[in-house]
Amino acid sequence: MTAPPGNFADRPATSADLLGSPHEFADPPALEDAALGLDADSQSHDLLSELLRRVRLSGERIVAYAPPRTFSIGFADIGSLHIIEEGELVVRVDGDPHVEHVSRGDVVLFPRGDPHHVSDGGKRAQAIVRAGVAENDAPEPARWLCGTFTIGDPKASHLLGSLPAVIILRGVHGPALEGLEVARRMLVIEMQSPSQGSAVMVARILDLIFIQILRAWAAGADAEPNWLPGAFDPQIGLALSAIHRGPGHDWTVEELARACNLSRSAFAARFVARVGMPPAAYLAHVRLDAATDLLRDTSHPVALIAQRVGYTSEAAFSRAFKNRYGTPPTRWRRDIRGR
Repeated sequence: MTAPPGNFADRPATSADLLGSPHEFADPPALEDAALGLDADSQSHDLLSELLRRVRLSGERIVAYAPPRTFSIGFADIGSLHIIEEGELVVRVDGDPHVEHVSRGDVVLFPRGDPHHVSDGGKRAQAIVRAGVAENDAPEPARWLCGTFTIGDPKASHLLGSLPAVIILRGVHGPALEGLEVARRMLVIEMQSPSQGSAVMVARILDLIFIQILRAWAAGADAEPNWLPGAFDPQIGLALSAIHRGPGHDWTVEELARACNLSRSAFAARFVARVGMPPAAYLAHVRLDAATDLLRDTSHPVALIAQRVGYTSEAAFSRAFKNRYGTPPTRWRRDIRGR
């Protein structure tokens, strides 16, 4: 069944590591009009906030689920958060045979809005139902809170697309995650005693929880290479900040390595280990992300946008854009504005 709408409210670096695949740069990028400073003491660029702004992600509503012992609930095309309060659940991303078993105290986030199903504890729960086990001998029925997020344009940013389909924090505890429990309690209060402004309160609390989960995941030992763990790295984070502050600049590996106080080879190897791709590949993604913002929010000609994000020709920019989005920039702009 489909979810109801809710009640409201370090190895030596190779040349490939350093420069990436040849297709990552369609043409050499153009220089920015002004030189960009690379002072390591300058304020770090807030990549997580950039993600939230770019995809127009915002908390929407909270729903309390307490279904029968045997159930399956589908969620599609919406960012979802599940806070398990009682019982055991099985979580599965649609089309993926792998399942995750979660229980009380676990928190599950689907940051990209991947379609998924939440169901009962599987064969164990079904066997209990068939056997007619006495109610007091049966395990706790599943009960959880589900928060949803509106994602304005899930394809507009590689920052969102490169996150895992599902992030699970097991048995949430410890000082770093105390805020999650505080936020959960606040959600429950707003659900039990809604008042004027409750819908906005719930939306803001869900935003905070989204950020807290991503922070906790990025700081964990199990986080896979990604831009967010990279942003928390005291050295690689400086390079990421520099790239995001000036995507149109003609960045070289030497410049970025100096910003991080690392040698060229050490920087390239560390960058790949933390971020999961070479610097050139990451820069290409950031440039196209910046281009989508300009296409959507300004009336600048495509040629000017191409120059501002670092391409020396409109043709090179259009090829790179079409390779990523499947459509030329002019048509993409028309379609996004039409929607």
